[in-house]
Amino acid sequence: MISFNYETDFELSNESDYASWIQNIIVSENKEEGDINYIFCDDEYLHKINVEYLNHDTLTDIISFDYSEGNFLHGDIFISIVRVAENAKEFNVSLENELKRVMAHGVLHYCGYKDKSEQDELLMRQKEDEKIKMFHVEH
Repeated sequence: MISFNYETDFELSNESDYASWIQNIIVSENKEEGDINYIFCDDEYLHKINVEYLNHDTLTDIISFDYSEGNFLHGDIFISIVRVAENAKEFNVSLENELKRVMAHGVLHYCGYKDKSEQDELLMRQKEDEKIKMFHVEH
């Protein structure tokens, strides 16, 4: 089950569309949906997690904790909306587009994609772009 939690004023206006999209990403990678929690927060909240659990004293847009078992994807994905908004401005893209990139990024890590080397990062960006194009809103 895909769930959305809010530790800030931000809220997705169409949670069901985002949940369906994440489910489609999982299926497209031949994985199975487990419990995936998205937690939207601010920089301070995510910085505290970064320091406490990862020993990184930096700001970041996303931290994902992967509890997957085999093909079943489980985990907690923390996203700083403040950082996503800053990145959207920096990269000259919409907040919605940057948010989709980060949301896809978290679940792609659970699918086995890495981003530590330049080659891995290039593949991750290609996968993010591919998955963003899968987002459809039913009218």
